Amino acid sequence: MFTCQYKPLNLYKAQGDMKIITIIGARPQIIKAAAISRAIREKYADKIQEIIVHTGQHYDENMSEVFFDELKIPRPNYNLQVGSGNHGLQTAKMLEGIEEIILKEKPNAVLVYGDTNSTVAGGLAASKLLIPLVHIEAGLRSFNKSMPEEINRIACDHMSTLLFSPTLQGLDNLKKEGFKTDNKAPYTIDNPRVYHCGDIMFDNSLYFSELASDRSIIKELDLKPGFVLSTIHRNNNTDDPKRLTAIFEALNSITEQYQKQLVLPLHPRTHKMMDQNLPADLRKKIESNQLIKIIPPVSFLDVIALEKNAGIVVTDSGGVQKEAFFFQKPCLILRPETEWVEIVENGNAILCDADKDRMLNAFAAFEKRTDLTYPNLFGDGKASEFICGEILQHLG
Repeated sequence: MFTCQYKPLNLYKAQGDMKIITIIGARPQIIKAAAISRAIREKYADKIQEIIVHTGQHYDENMSEVFFDELKIPRPNYNLQVGSGNHGLQTAKMLEGIEEIILKEKPNAVLVYGDTNSTVAGGLAASKLLIPLVHIEAGLRSFNKSMPEEINRIACDHMSTLLFSPTLQGLDNLKKEGFKTDNKAPYTIDNPRVYHCGDIMFDNSLYFSELASDRSIIKELDLKPGFVLSTIHRNNNTDDPKRLTAIFEALNSITEQYQKQLVLPLHPRTHKMMDQNLPADLRKKIESNQLIKIIPPVSFLDVIALEKNAGIVVTDSGGVQKEAFFFQKPCLILRPETEWVEIVENGNAILCDADKDRMLNAFAAFEKRTDLTYPNLFGDGKASEFICGEILQHLG
């Protein structure tokens, strides 16, 4: 029989008239949730009570504790401790646990982020129990349904009552799928409200940027201005020997050709797959290259410090793509598509896939460019306050 692990409410938390359940499961969602929790604490403490449910999808005790402490994020009230597993089994366990919590807590709304299995499980549980669902980062599309994330985000959007898109492109995607922008309250799953609100991660980047200025990681790694920051973690890159080899060949060539330092905070999956999928001679080159600094995963504030001080970013992470833009750094995207099409269309990022020649050509192009612009694509840094206000107005 499933039982959820309950933790008492944080003492400073609101005991307002409205109760929302926030679902998180992956480390990026912990960071995203910080923005909403901060807005509740600072602006709506007497009106909204937030119950945080961690599914345990990617739960790592040490890493999660760093996030909670460093970013002053409220501890989860519940941790389902689901862990990893096949999509069906993992989602089913989450669905069972979230449903039990909803029945116990009787919230006014359930809030989910992005496109993970935790997101879709929260959406299913809420919609089946007729609880309004709030989806933050709604409307994003890669138009590649072989990605599990694409299925999750589409399904979740169509189960939601309030949909908050960080970009105009996301809003346009929703319109094309039949969502109307002129629906009138009261809003329901059959009469949803869609918003273009800006990006809560832009809120976070602005808020935490000052804190990150005091980080010592740049000095500790002896990094010189203009270094390359790279992150690699997506399964289709790490698990395919041909793709992983092409990426590391390009990274090695970039450091040698341009004599630039490269920092790679190494995802555990990537570390494991490097040993399995890279040719021995390439692994030896990488390990002996004094310009390549492979380091363990770092905290969010250290990531921001690295992004702020890098010259260019090379990544397959959707979040890091955006953060590169936030801190006005050009970006090589190691995927054939991106949900953040605006940064590509504006020339700030280039889709390289896992193609060595495209990576080298894109890097060379950015080395020559001095005319990049970084327009205000992601809001005013107050998206989280706006979201809380709309939830309270329409679902309270």
